[in-house]
Amino acid sequence: MFRRRLTLTLVLLAAIAGCRVKNPPDTAEIQKQAMPTVTVPGQFAAGGAAVAQPIADNWLATFNDAELTAAVLEAIAHNADLSIAATRVETANLYAKLAGAKLWPSADLIARGGGKMSGDGSGLQGGALSLSWEIDLWARVRNGRAAAAADAASAAADYEYARQSLAAAVARNWFIAVEAGLQAEAARGALQSGDELVRIAETRSRVGVGNDEDIYIARANAGMDRDALRQIELARTQAIRALELLLGRYPAAAAGVSPQLPGQPAAVPAGLPSELLERRPDVVAAERRVAAAFHRVGEAKAARLPAIALTTSVNAVSSDLFVLQDRNNPVWSFGANLMMPIFRGGALKRQVEIRTSEQKQAVAAYAIVGHRAFAEVENALAAEIAASEREQILAQTINDNRRALEIVQTQFKVGSTDLRFVNQRQIALLATQAAVIRMQAEQRIQRVNLHLALGGSFEVRPPPQ
Repeated sequence: MFRRRLTLTLVLLAAIAGCRVKNPPDTAEIQKQAMPTVTVPGQFAAGGAAVAQPIADNWLATFNDAELTAAVLEAIAHNADLSIAATRVETANLYAKLAGAKLWPSADLIARGGGKMSGDGSGLQGGALSLSWEIDLWARVRNGRAAAAADAASAAADYEYARQSLAAAVARNWFIAVEAGLQAEAARGALQSGDELVRIAETRSRVGVGNDEDIYIARANAGMDRDALRQIELARTQAIRALELLLGRYPAAAAGVSPQLPGQPAAVPAGLPSELLERRPDVVAAERRVAAAFHRVGEAKAARLPAIALTTSVNAVSSDLFVLQDRNNPVWSFGANLMMPIFRGGALKRQVEIRTSEQKQAVAAYAIVGHRAFAEVENALAAEIAASEREQILAQTINDNRRALEIVQTQFKVGSTDLRFVNQRQIALLATQAAVIRMQAEQRIQRVNLHLALGGSFEVRPPPQ
């Protein structure tokens, strides 16, 4: 009898070895299913005819700003949203370990004692050890474990993308705060010029070559300059508060930022479009969610098939009150259980349909992430190129406006023109200066956006072991 049971067990184990978990579709197959009408080009369209450069990993260091780097590291250490993402990874890993626990036998120990004083007065005492092992013949449990492992990998990729996004958000807010400081400095220069015009208008009125209207116009324009400066200072304060929230600090607008924008890195690390779907963490996370949904379909299908479990137990029982007849201690037993679902009102079939629908949703979600990834790279490339070209145009415009202002100021001093032309030239110069500062900050912001869109990390990764 024992040999027969052993043979049956070996046959079942051989059957298990032949029933393997099917591999989910790879990235290329998912891309084909999710984006059948998308033809990935050899290079990004917005990059022009330039040869694609390797994607840089250490993008934060390319700005060569130690204070910015320190701010990013502080945010990584203390940001609350990132802490939540980290706990999600931990939870997903624990679920993955839990899903694999059913592949191992389960053991239970029952013991009782007390002799004549036992709770029910039976005087029975002894113990029993039982073992049970579900034979994963149709890979139901292994599919569940594979799905949980894919979920854990997805959570890890989501965390990495959240980490990169936080670094990018800190850098963007940093540049906005620095830009606001530069705009405030330019506004103070304009205010000084406005106050000088008030002084000149008052002098002209005293010597009889001007009138009170010029004085009031100059004072009104200087008041507008003060109001503009106040708005800029408020914007800078709010930008610093937003930065402090990312850093995990109290938003007191007390954080210090660099007085100048860092240099713009020269090379544009565009990479190749085909690399994007393999590199970006959010795309990897979406691909892992497709894999998890695939395995859950397999798990649901296997749940419709018979479940077999092997059982064994050993027990010993004695009594101080009476003699147990025909009782050998200890007693061993071996057996097997078969559970075959016959009728569940269509629940198991519907479960397969639900999991299949969820897999379709995961594929569609992958398409959304993939399309967004391509669009973000193209937009960041185009925006940075446009900002660079605009800065060059505005740099010449600044020179022209500055020279025109100097000429009209001289004409106003000698009485050959009125104050309105001076104000017009001054407003034009201030607007151009502000636009140049905006374009310089925008170039750096778009470079950050590009690195994030390409999936570039912000620190050097350790070499593979």
